[in-house]
This record gives sequence, C-alpha cells and structure tokens, in this order.
Amino acid sequence: MTAHEPDLRHHGDAEVRADGRGLVDLAVNVRTGTPPSWLRERLAASLGDLAAYPDQSAARAAVAARHGRPVQEVLLTSGAAEAFVLLARVLTSRHIVVVHPQFTEPEAALRDAGHRVHRVLLSPEDGFRLGAVPEEADLVVLGNPTNPTSVLHPAEAVAGLARPGRTLVVDEAFMDTVPGERESLAPVRDLPGQVVVLRSLTKTWGLAGLRIGYVLGPAPLIAALGAAQPLWPVSTPALVAAELCSGSPALAEADQAAAELAIRRGYLVKGLATFPTLRMYGEPAASFVLVRLPGAAAVRERLREHGFAVRRGDTFPGLGEDWLRIAVRDEQTTDRFLNALETVLSST
Repeated sequence: MTAHEPDLRHHGDAEVRADGRGLVDLAVNVRTGTPPSWLRERLAASLGDLAAYPDQSAARAAVAARHGRPVQEVLLTSGAAEAFVLLARVLTSRHIVVVHPQFTEPEAALRDAGHRVHRVLLSPEDGFRLGAVPEEADLVVLGNPTNPTSVLHPAEAVAGLARPGRTLVVDEAFMDTVPGERESLAPVRDLPGQVVVLRSLTKTWGLAGLRIGYVLGPAPLIAALGAAQPLWPVSTPALVAAELCSGSPALAEADQAAAELAIRRGYLVKGLATFPTLRMYGEPAASFVLVRLPGAAAVRERLREHGFAVRRGDTFPGLGEDWLRIAVRDEQTTDRFLNALETVLSST
C-alpha cells in the first residue's frame, strides 16, 4: 500500500476501538438494541446442540423460501464477507471491475487472490449515480444500497449491467434497511450471464460477532463456491439465526425497523443540512449518511474528544480526507452528535 492508496482493510470498528474510550458509535452501521430478545433467547437455547455437527438444511430451506429460489441456489456463509473470498478463489475472470466508492473487502479479496482489479469511480457531483462499465468486463462488483454513499441504485440500472459471459456480483448487505427491499435483485433469476447477490444478517439483527450471511446465484456457481468452503463453515447458532431471520415474523420486524430508520435518517439529514460547509451527494437510503466537509480528518479527531466516533472516508477509493460516514441513530443521539459537531466546527 502506497501513501496514496486507500487502506482497503480498514473497517468502521477500528474507529470505535482505536483508543479504548467509551465513544458513541456512529462508525459502525449495525442497528442499536440488537439482537432482539427473542433472537438472543433462541441463540442461547441453541448452545445445547453444540455437541452435534451443524446441519444447514433447515436454514438453507428458509433462506431459499424467503427469496423464492431453489435451495441449490443458496449458499450460507460465515458472514457475507466470506463470499467475497470464495468468489475471488473460484472465479477465473480476466477483466474485473469494482464500482467505487463501495465496501472495500471485495477488492481486497480479489487482489489477495492474485487478480488485477480495475476501478470505476462514480462521481459525487452526479449523486454517485450508476453509470457505464467497460463492455469487456467479465466480472463486475457493486453494492446496492452502496456503502459508504448510502445511494440506492434502481434495480433496472443494476440489472442492466448483466451480460452473457459476465458475472455480476451485487452486495446487498444493506438492502434490508430499505423498506420493502424495493430495488433488490435477490428474487430475480432470468438475467443474462451469472448474477450473484450477497446478503448479510449483520446490520439489522446485530450479529456481526456471529458471522452469518449468504449468497444467491446460479446453482453450478453456488456448488463451486460451496466446494471451496471449509467443512462446516457456519456454526449451529448462526444457522439458527439464518432460519429465524428468514421467517415471516422477522421479516415484518425488519421492515418496520427499516421504516423507523427512514424517519431517523431524515432527521439526521435535516440537521446536517444546517451546516453551510457540509455537503451531501445523492439521496441516502441506508443506515448511514456520507458527507463532505473541509478538514474532515481534523473534525473526526475533535469529535472523538467530544465522545463520538464516525467513519473516516479516505479508505474508500474515490473519496478522500474530506469525507465522513455517519451512522443513523435515534433522535436523541443525533441531537447530541449535532451539538458536538456544531461545537467542533465553531472552534475551527
């Protein structure tokens, strides 16, 4: 990594753990107050089954039913991030494009596997709107809604990138933060080429430490990815979570949480709009907001002194030191953050 190359391995949890202080976490996009009590209780009860090897059948069937797909098109993974490693190991693509700014782990995994990666950078002035990618690309990776921009691309635009001979990988880790998951490609099975959708249970259900996600895609590719996994890659508690969080009661709760999130995000956006030196680009749709602010690196450090951790933006290709990502929280937390931000900006 050169001085000008973003640190692709930097993640939001480092912002919170950096110095051991009890900071209010606006750097990690996991929903607060999670896992809910009903899920914690079922996870605790599953500990009695740890003597047996994990059995994925019920969880896989539940995920498949949720998205209206055959079981053979579902692969359960140790967090969605594992899927990027599996794809990097299995695919033999020659012209790989990663659309940035986005979650950096896909590119890091591809580079670790020896692949050459081409970047397509979306423009903030264009609202980070999805544009064209090179026609020769045989592997395209993008997020929807995208971390860190919070932009939700229309499903039609994302699907328009599918081509015969191309693998299109769509990271939908934050799609369940969108009411109705209205732009998801998870149930779509008739596009040209190979379309792969990655999902995570980390964000809405507070399961980052449990590591559970899944991949949806054509059965032959899913089988190849599964063959590249170690034996029993997903633990019994994680399988319980996958099954429960794919059921109707959990989906209804997730959709209600997404609706509440939209209200809280609007509250945060309205508050941020009062700062004349701060700019937002595009319409945020996920559980975080990306802002551009002169001197953001120094502001981030000063916010730590006031008890708040926010996510630096310079580790994302296409951004730089003047960018910050801020997680959406309840209105009271947002008010305290906005007061701290006003104090910091008025003293610089």
